[in-house]
Amino acid sequence: QVQLVESGGGLVQAGGSLRLSCAAAGLTFSRLTMGWFRQAPGKEREFVALIRWSGDSTYYADSVKGRSTISRDNAKNTVYLQLNSLTPEDTAVYYCAADRHISSRYALYTEYEYWGQGTQVTVSS
Repeated sequence: QVQLVESGGGLVQAGGSLRLSCAAAGLTFSRLTMGWFRQAPGKEREFVALIRWSGDSTYYADSVKGRSTISRDNAKNTVYLQLNSLTPEDTAVYYCAADRHISSRYALYTEYEYWGQGTQVTVSS
């Protein structure tokens, strides 16, 4: 049984930082491409960041580029998303996603087979 469990969300003031974690079980984590998506109320789920299984390639949405870092620890089966300089526009449920094979369409949520339950991030102004 595949499980992705996110943690680290919460309420933070604008300008603050959060570190989200996603622990994986039931998969060969070291061979998975891991992504983070987010979904704000009334909006579609949108791509945030991706890290390939080797950890040597990362991709970011323009909205978070330069103030976010995705990383992974294959020994701990965990992927992280560090979010800095948060603004109220970052308020959303953040989801961890995984797949064995990711193409150039990595920003599409339909490309991912496995999903976590999400963790709420709320940024107050």
